[in-house]
Amino acid sequence: MSGTPEVSADGHEPPSFQPGQSPAPSFHPYHHPAAGWGAAKSVTRFLVREREGIDGPRAILKMNHENGGFDCPGCAWPDDRKGLHLDICENGIKHVAWEMTHKRVGPDFFAAHTVSELSGWSEFELENQGRLTAPMSYDPDTDTYVPIAWDAAFHLVGMALRELANPNQAAFYTSGRLGNEATFLYQLLARELGTNNLPDCSNMCHEASGRALQAALGTGKGTVDLADWETADALILLGVNAASNAPRMLTALTEAHRRGAAIVHINPLIEAAARRAIIPHDFLQMATFHATPTSSLNLQPRIGGDMAVIRGMAKAVLERARTEQHAIDREFIQRHTSGFEEYQTLCEDTPWAEIERGCGLSEGEIRRAARIYSESDRTVISWCLGVTQHEHGVDTVREIVNLLLLRGNLGREGAGPSPVRGHSNVQGNRTCGIDHHPKPEFLDRLARVCGIDPPRAPGLDTVGAIEAMHAGKVRVFVGMGGNFAIAAPDTAYTFAALRNCDLTVHVSTKLNRSHLVHGRRALILPCLGRTERDEQRAGLQESSVEDSMSMVHLSRGMKRPASPHLRSEPAIIAGIARAALPNSATPWEKYVEDYDLIRDTMSEVLDGFEDFNRRVRLPLGFRIRQPARELTFHTPSGLAEFSAAPLPDPTVRPGTLTLATVRSHDQWNTTIYSDSDRYRGVGNLRTLVFLNADDMRERGLAQFDRVDITSFARDGSTRRLNGYTAIAYDIPRGCAVGYMPEMNVLCAIGDFSTQSDQPIMKNLTVTVERGAD
Repeated sequence: MSGTPEVSADGHEPPSFQPGQSPAPSFHPYHHPAAGWGAAKSVTRFLVREREGIDGPRAILKMNHENGGFDCPGCAWPDDRKGLHLDICENGIKHVAWEMTHKRVGPDFFAAHTVSELSGWSEFELENQGRLTAPMSYDPDTDTYVPIAWDAAFHLVGMALRELANPNQAAFYTSGRLGNEATFLYQLLARELGTNNLPDCSNMCHEASGRALQAALGTGKGTVDLADWETADALILLGVNAASNAPRMLTALTEAHRRGAAIVHINPLIEAAARRAIIPHDFLQMATFHATPTSSLNLQPRIGGDMAVIRGMAKAVLERARTEQHAIDREFIQRHTSGFEEYQTLCEDTPWAEIERGCGLSEGEIRRAARIYSESDRTVISWCLGVTQHEHGVDTVREIVNLLLLRGNLGREGAGPSPVRGHSNVQGNRTCGIDHHPKPEFLDRLARVCGIDPPRAPGLDTVGAIEAMHAGKVRVFVGMGGNFAIAAPDTAYTFAALRNCDLTVHVSTKLNRSHLVHGRRALILPCLGRTERDEQRAGLQESSVEDSMSMVHLSRGMKRPASPHLRSEPAIIAGIARAALPNSATPWEKYVEDYDLIRDTMSEVLDGFEDFNRRVRLPLGFRIRQPARELTFHTPSGLAEFSAAPLPDPTVRPGTLTLATVRSHDQWNTTIYSDSDRYRGVGNLRTLVFLNADDMRERGLAQFDRVDITSFARDGSTRRLNGYTAIAYDIPRGCAVGYMPEMNVLCAIGDFSTQSDQPIMKNLTVTVERGAD
């Protein structure tokens, strides 16, 4: 294995992330269109590397199809409402091919490699070994995983859960890959056991969006659908790298430009999606190499400056309203909102100098964006983690809603808020009950329909669960998908927390770091992937998923399972439930035989899922109703609520920079396909930090110099990454950017937003200094 940068994190050993024996690093700015032939070549190389020349193309023709296809296990962007037969993207194909690989990790592999040895492998090297094929149990005597029968594995988990002093000593984590039916069973297991400890990946990503939208509009979701994107006069995008994180959005952006809509990107980095694109399924564009612009205006605020930008736009709109009657929608404001006067006064009293200082942009730049917004009759505003992973993430999302309300951009076609959920079905997880702080109404229905007495006290979110494990208060951790150990903040602290458990259980498709950072006892339970056929006693089963715009549809796998020993996620959950709750009246076994029975129960418990089995089989499924879209607001006032929060103080510690962690293009969440990042021009390098050229000169740094990065936590502690590479990049002064999960070590466990409880991974205070050569 190759050497890795040194990580100093309060005395704990570092993980090894860098893939071994990589070619020499390189950096050449990328000037080509997003997607297009660059994506086609990348996909071809990837399919050849993964030896998926046959199944890969077959999957392309089945992915995201509304009739008998499977939902892409990548992003949550909606499937094309017209049934487009190539509704795919580069990263989606890579994600599917990565799952469909012919490589296998079975008992022989684990017998040949100790956990200590595997702990020195990189994330790429671990997952690249292939699909898990059999349930495995950790043997401390040999430091290896050894085979275990399914019944014995379930007995082990059930016994550990039954022996707990109280149910709140267990935590049940999920990533966004879990289907709706499995999600419902998972939360039912936890609540029948007696705990609301249901942390999930949303706690680290879009918790701020949900809390802000709930407070402002009475719904935790966006209100728009794909048709709104296709009819909007203006699209405003904040803190999102669409070309990598939601690549199929590129279709909406290019179509918007062609029909004359304005597109504004607000992001410290000008990403590939903010320039131009060639859509691969547009064969004429591909044949003629004709790119379509995807932006009318690019604004580059400093990291964390989005709220000040939106406040400035609102201020400019309100100034215009003094002389132009229709600059704001006064009738809409009067009939459907509360708190306008207070917000208007706040905008008027906020000086332009404070706004400019807050975002690093000039008044003129902000007024250009405000003019586009003012001249648009219908506007969609969309955002991602660049907005949410800050201390003031909730305030920023509420400020976005404020701006939309000023011109009545809610409850009509082509307008509204549209958060970009990153992972397929992460929104469905929350809809179907994965919530550490559930609403009483949901628990009442769950109790009535399922005949259980669910706990009423709030449970632990992700940060709370880690802290509880660290303190010995949570003894059993069950992870349903994902790679919790490195997705979470404060890597060393999280590792220690997991190792402090009596039992860790991970339901997974591939080997990853979380299997190696385990409790005193540990299980790896291999499950079916989204692409695989799920055969149960009643026949071939389908699972449903919810996209980022509240459409629910079925997904049916096409491929023979990687191993006959794999079980579906519902089957694994039911097996654990029966072992942990032997006297349960819940028909766990019947649910596994026929997922229609799960959906029948869900239709009685979940608001908006009435007549579930029939509606989900409609072409393209169905959309969960959105009261706020109909101008019905479940807020205390019964109206859409303006907020009036002060702008965050942009003052930073002298000599420091504000660092944000991001994903590379050749990466999906914590899964890393290679060390390259094509759209940012990086080759064979992940241990880097992007810096403004002037900030580099100020620190005496040249391109490719070795640097040490130190983060400063709120509690005064520091964390350090040594031996990183400095890259001059087009980024505002005072800002720095690097890749997660490598840089998660820099985010202290206590550095989470007091508004959303999200780790502030986009707003870390760091120094960057010359390191040893």
